[in-house]
This record gives sequence, C-alpha cells and structure tokens, in this order.
Amino acid sequence: MATSKQQTTLLAKCWQPKTLAIIGLVGATLAVTACTTTPTTQSTAKPTGAGSAQAVAQVDLNRYMGKWYEIARLPMYFQRHCASDVTATYTLKPTGAVEVNNQCVDKDGKTMQSIGEATKNGESGSKLKVTFLPQGLRWLPVGKADYWVLDLDSNYQHALVGTPNQKYLWILSRTPTISEATYQQLVAKAKSQGYDISKLEKTPQHGKK
Repeated sequence: MATSKQQTTLLAKCWQPKTLAIIGLVGATLAVTACTTTPTTQSTAKPTGAGSAQAVAQVDLNRYMGKWYEIARLPMYFQRHCASDVTATYTLKPTGAVEVNNQCVDKDGKTMQSIGEATKNGESGSKLKVTFLPQGLRWLPVGKADYWVLDLDSNYQHALVGTPNQKYLWILSRTPTISEATYQQLVAKAKSQGYDISKLEKTPQHGKK
C-alpha cells in the first residue's frame, strides 16, 4: 500500500493531461482516461432497446486468453484516434488477474498501445472489471469499468463484449475477418440485448493472423 505522500504524488501525476489509447475492450473494452472513469454497474444500466444486457453463464479464462481482433464497435471517445488494426491480447497472471494489452494504428500509421488489468467480478468469468490506471493506483476503488462477455462460441473464436449500460459494444474474433453470417449473428444478439446496432462501426484490419 502506498504511503500518504506517495498517494499524493501518484494522484498528481495521474491528473496530468495525458490520454491513453484504449482499444477493444474494452476493455474492452473498456476504456478509460486515467483516473476519470466511473464504473458501470447493472444497477445504473439504462436500456436503449428491447432487451437488457446478459453475460454468458460461464467463461473459461484460460481458453479466453490470447489475441483478439476487433471486428466492429460502438463509437467510443477514447478510441477516436484508432483508425485500424485494433487488437486486444489477454494474458493470465499467476495472481489470477488478466493483463490487457490493447493496440491500434492511428490515421498516420503509428501504433498506439495501452496496458491494463482485468479481474473477475464473480465466479463465472464472464464478468470482469478492467482498469487502465497506473500500477501504483490500481488499489483505489475507482477507475474500473465493466467488461461483460455477452456471447461466445463453443470454440472461443468469436465474442460479443459490452458494458451492462449498453453504451459500449465490441465484436471480437481470433482472426482479422469473420464471415458475414457470423457477423450478422453477433449483431442480432447485440440487438436482442438492447444495444443500438445502427451505430456499429466496422474496424479495418490489415494485418495477418
């Protein structure tokens, strides 16, 4: 645990005007500017469609680890500089936490990266809390965003990820492209859970698996 003096120094650094490049995911994703994110919870969710967000019953995190390609997403402010090639790579730590390595390419061809950490929210593995706060500040009870796995095929090749307030959504794949049939299936799933699919943006992917 940081001392009072160390906490003050870390907070001062955290509030400097530096925006992280957050990608697909998220998490995520999900995506925060350091020290400014208020976590979304089911109790504060505001449905925008016919259904409500529902995480899958179980996710084997060992199988879920590895590299995922962002196929599409709902617009997110913290991803506004990501023009293409958005990926998220997950690595399970000995502690049980997950390292989140988000990368993308901006309009000038420069690779952007952000490293965060996800922890299980419950025992199912389908609900995580993700933070991109500096390492020394991750003990704080703020800056954590929800990462819900809304749909996942049995082979762990395609995933639908979102926040329970239905504001953010990502379609992910183990490969840079997916079939139109699979894409439409995931879009239909998102629509049934109340996400505004009319705003979905496909992500250009130029790299190879």
